[in-house]
Amino acid sequence: MLSFLDKLVAWVLTGFLAILTIFFNMYLLLINQRNYRKSAKHRLNPADFIITAISLASISLQVLTYLWQTLDVIDTVCRISLAGAILLVLIFSVKFIIFWSTAFLTFYYGTKLVVEPVHCYTRIQEAIVKHVHTALAVIVVSGFANCVPLLSVLTYYNGTTSGLSDCGSIMPTDMTGLAYVFYYVIISDIVPGIIMVKCSISISYHLAKHLLDMKASSNGAHGPKLGTQMRVIKMTLSLVVVFVIFVIVDIFTQMTVVLMRQNTLALTILFASIYTTVSSLVLVYGKKSYWKELIASYNLFLDEYPCLSSMKVEEVKTEPHEHSHGH
Repeated sequence: MLSFLDKLVAWVLTGFLAILTIFFNMYLLLINQRNYRKSAKHRLNPADFIITAISLASISLQVLTYLWQTLDVIDTVCRISLAGAILLVLIFSVKFIIFWSTAFLTFYYGTKLVVEPVHCYTRIQEAIVKHVHTALAVIVVSGFANCVPLLSVLTYYNGTTSGLSDCGSIMPTDMTGLAYVFYYVIISDIVPGIIMVKCSISISYHLAKHLLDMKASSNGAHGPKLGTQMRVIKMTLSLVVVFVIFVIVDIFTQMTVVLMRQNTLALTILFASIYTTVSSLVLVYGKKSYWKELIASYNLFLDEYPCLSSMKVEEVKTEPHEHSHGH
């Protein structure tokens, strides 16, 4: 069980993580907006479009999680429990959108990096990748459509736990409610996880094969160079690792809420906050031009304050074979 102090710590941590997440995601949004304005057709490439959607959803999630944690700490007697329940449903909806959009991003990179012989599956892949905007619209609508029924599962007030209960927590009272929570976990955590792991395996296999081919062709004279493509691969695999770790923790904490009837919902919300922070950092790092610009801006800021010069970060050097965009 979480004490009032535990909830207070989770609240403060969520606030700190929200600042970091909003910073990284605003940075991604501003860079993508600049790319959009610079492009001749005023269009973003599909990867940037998906990243923009993830950034907007991540900022929304952080605002919602902070509001929920605030309500959880302040409203101990559950006066406005319906507001807590609605916030919770919105959090689960946005979390669903982030997970599926991230799975879509790895799927997109998987189709771009891995060349497979043409068959029925690759034709479906191509069709989905060609309609990125439609696919993302479907993800957003599905997010809300799958989560709004959770309102019927949420218990707004449970006076038996002496004021320690989470006001709008997920406490299914019958088998239908329990089945729905299990359905939600499978559709929002496990299915996108399977897609991401599948894509990461095919990317890793492609990478190993590519490196072996390059090593054989150069007779081991010098190490193979993949440049920006390698960075995109690292970013994609890092996103998958972060996602898998989070899903394991998320499922465990949700089970403690649903099956063990504990008030650990604040932890579920905190972990969602940690996930958005880490994944947004991975997305910034994954594009060399973005990361390089961020480091340069950070160092420029420190130049204003000589006493902080020891905190400077060494700038990334661009190698001749690398170009700024990995697509």
